[in-house]
Amino acid sequence: MRSVDIILIISAPLLGVGITSLIRIYAQRANLLDVPNQRSSHQVATPRGGGASIVIVFLAAVIWILAQGRLPTEVFYSLLVGGTLVAGIGFADDHRHVPAQWRFLVQIIAAIFAVTVLGGLPILQIGGRFVDLGLAGDLTAIIFTVWFINLYNFMDGIDGIAAVEAICIAGGALVMLSVGGNSGFAIILLVVFAAVVLGFLFWNWPPAKIFMGDVGSGFIGFVLATFALITSNQGLLPIWCWLILAGVFVVDATVTLITRVTNGEEWYSAHNNHAYQKASRRLKGHQPVTLLVLGINLLWLLPIGWYASLRPEFGWWLTVVAWTPLISLSLLLKAGHPEPSS
Repeated sequence: MRSVDIILIISAPLLGVGITSLIRIYAQRANLLDVPNQRSSHQVATPRGGGASIVIVFLAAVIWILAQGRLPTEVFYSLLVGGTLVAGIGFADDHRHVPAQWRFLVQIIAAIFAVTVLGGLPILQIGGRFVDLGLAGDLTAIIFTVWFINLYNFMDGIDGIAAVEAICIAGGALVMLSVGGNSGFAIILLVVFAAVVLGFLFWNWPPAKIFMGDVGSGFIGFVLATFALITSNQGLLPIWCWLILAGVFVVDATVTLITRVTNGEEWYSAHNNHAYQKASRRLKGHQPVTLLVLGINLLWLLPIGWYASLRPEFGWWLTVVAWTPLISLSLLLKAGHPEPSS
């Protein structure tokens, strides 16, 4: 690893802490606060938009690594252009509500751009067969990216959970790539990404002093989805590994969405009926749930994801194995169902 890489890695969490602190001051002065309501999981008005620090530091690292000639141009444009679009609409929504259809349109544009630049959905290995879905695969990749953006926004509802999940997913992928002997741009970008999120977590750990906001949550979802496509297309890490590592968020968000749509509710309307939100009420706090998510990631999903990286032909059923108890837990907590009136 080069000395400039070490400096970048050391600087990332420090910049995350510092820039987030400045954003917190700005949010307080601009009255950019999340005021608790009946659907909230917090009880105190809290500044939002702190995730902008993640956007600033990570995209600066992307530009820096490109300037050194170490980043493929398609990776650069997918992350910079797509990430800026998603973060930009999130930033606008944090300051003044943007209608859901406009946010969704920008997310679709960002996803189409990234998927097109990166060459679409990679060839999937299912058992002993390699499957190229062609145009249907590209459409699947776009839906996958938009869903990741939104599920991360949906799941950013209690202190620390979104940052911890991002660190676990990026860190898990980093471990798999490192064990596989990779040492290219993906390694350094994942380290920087996890490091700056860690810096933000300093302020977001329960009880949070600032929230991530749409600018951060949407951006993180986009970056993780894009990395899944990048590493899969370049033969570095099967997409199954990313689906396994992101299992907590994917399962909770998907089960909740399906349940709400089945119940005739608007999928995009605010609520507090995700499994993790119900768990926080049962456990009477955010920190126990955030720590539980950390434990599930480290003790359950990471080992299965690691094995899937070694045996990609088993990736599809290892994903089923990883998700099954998470689905059961979400159903047990009645994710998506409104709480009975007291």
